[in-house]
Amino acid sequence: MDAVITSFAKRSEENKRRDLERPTQEEAEAAVRTLLLWAGDDPDREGLLETPARVAKAYQEMFAGYGMDPDEVLGRTFEEVAGYDDIVLVKDIAFHSHCEHHMVPIIGKAHVAYLPDGRVLGLSKIARVVDIYAQRLQTQEAMTAQIAGAIDDALQPRGVAVMIEAEHMCMAMRGIRKQGSTTLTTTFTGAFLDDVQEQGRFMSMLRGSGAA
Repeated sequence: MDAVITSFAKRSEENKRRDLERPTQEEAEAAVRTLLLWAGDDPDREGLLETPARVAKAYQEMFAGYGMDPDEVLGRTFEEVAGYDDIVLVKDIAFHSHCEHHMVPIIGKAHVAYLPDGRVLGLSKIARVVDIYAQRLQTQEAMTAQIAGAIDDALQPRGVAVMIEAEHMCMAMRGIRKQGSTTLTTTFTGAFLDDVQEQGRFMSMLRGSGAA
């Protein structure tokens, strides 16, 4: 029942995002001009004349995840696996995201594993799902859970394990200004949650790669 409620809540949140009325390109550029003025610079000087348009275009790229559906990406699975039912791990998936509190970068790596139950995903699909959630305003905790939940819903494997390690520029560039510190988050479902040996195997595989 908890899985059904979580899946329904996820779909409801996705639908809300799709219903939002986005500003026009001109309105977005005007907002950037306002920020430039607020920062203390002149948006009409030569070096900044094209900045509003460039920033609007950059935002379209950096936040492209809002226009993508993880369920569609994960929709195709494969059953011809010759009986393979052990851990599938894709590690060191590099990503760039943005903190939803300060809108500054989060830079890190995701490690994603699952235990198949008769079906597997194309390996590139896992990396694409990481990018979909990374290319939104995020907290690392939420992103970790969202990746695990999307794979769990689409594939219904025996378990999913996700670890994210990242540096947050909101700590490095402002506030406490501690460069080089990293944050680790994990989410486990199914067998990875219930069986400490499976968790241990996942962590051991990451340590063997120097990831954790």
